[in-house]
Amino acid sequence: MAKADRLERLDARRIDLEADYTTALIEALRVTAAGKWGLFDHKADRATRAATAPVIDALADLGDAIDSAREQLFMEPFALQQEFLAARGPVSSDAVGEPKQAQAWLARLAGSAVKT
Repeated sequence: MAKADRLERLDARRIDLEADYTTALIEALRVTAAGKWGLFDHKADRATRAATAPVIDALADLGDAIDSAREQLFMEPFALQQEFLAARGPVSSDAVGEPKQAQAWLARLAGSAVKT
């Protein structure tokens, strides 16, 4: 019984962490959609990276905690974090800018929130 209670508490914590991650990501996406570059790290610029480092670090910390909880619960890694990490980094010169990319992410997240 104690193990079941512990797993139930861990799952509740995981759900809370995932909600916190989603909220933090949406806030960061809104800032980026408003024109502040750096969240997706398209430009290899030290000043931009330094300015966005606290946001990226906070998301990474939350993502690590979520993945740790998911591992203990025998679940797949947190898909939203994996998708976000995959979207970061250099892109081709004809790729959309970070503000448009952030707008697309916001639209997708808003659409997935309606479905659930």
